[in-house]
Amino acid sequence: MKKKTVTVLLTGVILGVMALTGCSEGSSGQEDMVSEKSKADAKGQTDVDQKKADEAAALIDAIYVQEWTDMTDKQCKKAKEAWDALTDSQKELVEGKNADPDYFGKDTGDAAKDDPRNQDDIGENEILVVSFGTSFNDSRAQDLKGIEDAMEAAYPDWSVRRAFTSQIIINHVLARDGEAIDNMEQALERAAANQVKNLVIQPTHLMHGAEYDELMKAVETYQDKFGSVRVAEPLLGEVGTDASVINADKEAVAKAITKEAVKDAGFDSLDAAKEEGVAFVFLGHGTSHTAKVSYTQMQAQMTDLGYENVFVGTVEGEPEETSCEAVREAAEQAGYKKVILRPLMVVAGDHANNDMAGEDEDSWMSSFKASGCFDSVEAQITGLGSMDAIQKIYVQHTAEVMDR
Repeated sequence: MKKKTVTVLLTGVILGVMALTGCSEGSSGQEDMVSEKSKADAKGQTDVDQKKADEAAALIDAIYVQEWTDMTDKQCKKAKEAWDALTDSQKELVEGKNADPDYFGKDTGDAAKDDPRNQDDIGENEILVVSFGTSFNDSRAQDLKGIEDAMEAAYPDWSVRRAFTSQIIINHVLARDGEAIDNMEQALERAAANQVKNLVIQPTHLMHGAEYDELMKAVETYQDKFGSVRVAEPLLGEVGTDASVINADKEAVAKAITKEAVKDAGFDSLDAAKEEGVAFVFLGHGTSHTAKVSYTQMQAQMTDLGYENVFVGTVEGEPEETSCEAVREAAEQAGYKKVILRPLMVVAGDHANNDMAGEDEDSWMSSFKASGCFDSVEAQITGLGSMDAIQKIYVQHTAEVMDR
């Protein structure tokens, strides 16, 4: 009886183990199948995410162009709609020739603070303020609108309107913020359609460079549509024949920007900053145009004023003596241990925030810090256009051509 019982029990145990083993093997197989399906589903979703991100990137690249067409406005709208349809994770995948998540995703301030000044009902007299432009909303409102507002206050009997010469920036602002800014041709067409008789054009450009040349070509095309067309000087006035040539405009700008930089740094005077081992570096864009000598002239002006601890550089490193390496070495060899970077640009936009003060290793801020030659490197991110003294120079340039 005992043998039978034991046999039955053993048989039950063996069958139970076999059953459990069989279930386990079956369960493992099912789990493998589920796992493979999950991987396939995940890959499929990743492919879908990338495809949508690539489609948005292509639409952004399509509007990152300097030429305007009849389709541009629709393309801008389509690019924004594609971006808005993406999930947050898909937006991070956006990458094209020029497209990246920052195109639509970066917060540059409130566009509502700006005024595109693209209204009709202009009247007979118009001041057209022409700028390269910026997609940084705060800078556009503070710097460019600041100059335009100063013009409006100085000449209440004239209508002030705006034009940008960078279609790339115009498209960016339109697509992202829905703010329509005229390009040069559109602004001139608007003036002609409103039967403007007297047109004064005030460029906010720094010098007689490539952008100024393009402006003059556009003006020539529309010259006969107005009773009179007068173009005022850019900020730094006439270029001059060589690097040593300076003028009243360059002197006024040099004094104004240095005074503001010294004040913002908390010093009573430039000499007081010098005693503390502080050097100021004003950073312009730079250009291969013959007008690049203007930067060398600005350095000559600083020297002429006795501003020994003030240096002029350019993002593009043209002319050569304004390159990051050259300016950094000059400041180091002069014995300065503290450096304050500040834009020599009308707007504190992309170049000021990224090329000058950005965290990337090729920015001026990073380069000066990495050299190990300075105890501190700081940046003052302020565009020239926001300064009262600079606005007054533009207003004066406009007055000079009105008196002709």
